[in-house]
Amino acid sequence: MNSSEIHKRLVDKFGTDAIVALNTEGIDHWIEVTPQSLLEVAGYLKSDERLKFDALNNLCGVDYLETDPKAKNVPYEPHLEMVYHLYSYTHKHWLTLKVKLPRWKNDVAGELPEIDSVARVWAIADWHERETYDLVGIRFVGHPNLKRILCPEDWEGHPLRKDYDFPLEYHGVRGM
Repeated sequence: MNSSEIHKRLVDKFGTDAIVALNTEGIDHWIEVTPQSLLEVAGYLKSDERLKFDALNNLCGVDYLETDPKAKNVPYEPHLEMVYHLYSYTHKHWLTLKVKLPRWKNDVAGELPEIDSVARVWAIADWHERETYDLVGIRFVGHPNLKRILCPEDWEGHPLRKDYDFPLEYHGVRGM
């Protein structure tokens, strides 16, 4: 089943309020889902016999904040995206799912945006979500053990955000 057929099935099931977009322009086609619909859509993608996305190959957070002053006219507002790469061993098809999030919850700088954890749908998400939380700063609601996985617990900030300022010193060790 290709991404257009999967998109149609999802729109038929959840409607266009939940399934926001289909992009087939690049090599990797993707379907955009609202943050509020993610958990229900993920459960459906895994359990529906015609889809059977039984594997979450990867998930990651992406920061769309353009910091290069030469790139003044980017075609998007600053935001974060969650990207989920799914695969069905049963049907041998794949899907990329995206969810757009604000850079900050309620537009309050420093308050991490939130999205439902998919760890109860695909157990492997546990580790991927922890990494994304640690490095990009997205809070996963309902995650069984959401804590840093790469940075120390007392590390300030999220190093893969484009506006991150690397500390000049950490516990007496000089940085950059």
